[in-house]
Amino acid sequence: MPALLFDCDGVLADTERDGHLPAFNRTFEEFGLPVRWSDAEYARKVTIGGGKERMRSLLTPDFIAEAGLPSDPAALDERVAAWHRRKTEIYTAVIGSGSIPPRPGVRRVATAAHEAGWTLAVASTSAEPSVRSVLELAMGPELAAHFSVFAGDVVPRKKPAPDIYAFAVDRLGLDAARAVVVEDSRNGLLAALGAGLACVVTTSAYTGDEDFTGASLVVTSLGDPPPEETVARVLSDPLGTAPGPWIELADLAGLLGTVGGAGRDPAPSDPRPH
Repeated sequence: MPALLFDCDGVLADTERDGHLPAFNRTFEEFGLPVRWSDAEYARKVTIGGGKERMRSLLTPDFIAEAGLPSDPAALDERVAAWHRRKTEIYTAVIGSGSIPPRPGVRRVATAAHEAGWTLAVASTSAEPSVRSVLELAMGPELAAHFSVFAGDVVPRKKPAPDIYAFAVDRLGLDAARAVVVEDSRNGLLAALGAGLACVVTTSAYTGDEDFTGASLVVTSLGDPPPEETVARVLSDPLGTAPGPWIELADLAGLLGTVGGAGRDPAPSDPRPH
């Protein structure tokens, strides 16, 4: 059977700006670290795959000295791990509050895929507790129970390396030509393509201006019919999928095996609605 694999942050819910960023900054404050990321700074940090890796990007010699941190690499790793554990606790509480809504269409499309017998999974570089909290928020507990979750440090290299998707394909026994990924970032797209998977991109808060060459379809969201009435604007449709106002499972089924988005690519200035 076909498989539908979702990234988590930015795909299931637009969590970076209103979830991860405040959780990082509150963690820095609690640990007395001399840093607060602005929105613009965090827009650059999200290109680094993994929360611990984003935290490690702080560890310049000047920062280590200013923060009074140990210089021993093993001791620094312990500090970063402690920061990240606390950040995950803060973040999962934010998600649990319900203050960040799911992205349009994700539950609708996943429900259709489940009813059609597709395999469902989430593959993310975020910590597993964070991913599971967003998955339940977006899908509801009953549907979330049908997802396999591959997250965090289950693979050594984070996106854009293809490891997390290759791991999921192997563990689930999938045929890569019968799977499609939903991503929101260039890093995620590159990871999917590197694993031989077709990829649909739904742009999110920090990713709208990224290069999505190779995607089989790029849209603003999966969209939803009334009463929600969220239209999926097409930003790139190299295969001529021509979806309607919202993405249907049949649209995704038509993209199976289309790795690299081979075909005619409309002009970049053609964000036409359908």
